[in-house]
Amino acid sequence: MPAASPSTSPEQQADLERLGGRLRERRKALGVSAVACAEAAGVSRVTLHRIEAGNPSVTIGAYSNVAAALGLHLGVPVLDVPGAASTMITVGDYPGLRSLAWQTDAGTTVTETEALNLYERGWRHLEQETLTDREKAFIQHLADTYSNGRLLV
Repeated sequence: MPAASPSTSPEQQADLERLGGRLRERRKALGVSAVACAEAAGVSRVTLHRIEAGNPSVTIGAYSNVAAALGLHLGVPVLDVPGAASTMITVGDYPGLRSLAWQTDAGTTVTETEALNLYERGWRHLEQETLTDREKAFIQHLADTYSNGRLLV
């Protein structure tokens, strides 16, 4: 028996249905049967149908496995805090951030959530020992404000 679906807002449910629909469209575009896709993803056919319907009780790992079986990767964007005003920062004000956003001008402005996303995606390429105390404090501020105090690296 499937797990009871957690309560979700209409917006969250719409996001899941959109994700499930895109996975179904990809499967059909590739001409892959539900059975073959489910086997490749390591899930049951019923679970695949629940994913394609956007059922919130299915684990995110199962969604990810289905995406991978279809040659897709689930990207995880940095989420904005609802109702929070985005503070704009200048890339050139932080040398580490500037090195991660090398393709932009130093005067380019980004939101704090965009900056956090850049730090998290490029963390392994960042020379952390060269970060200034100001930039370290800024990174901690971003983590505290948007990621419960932790960088997702």
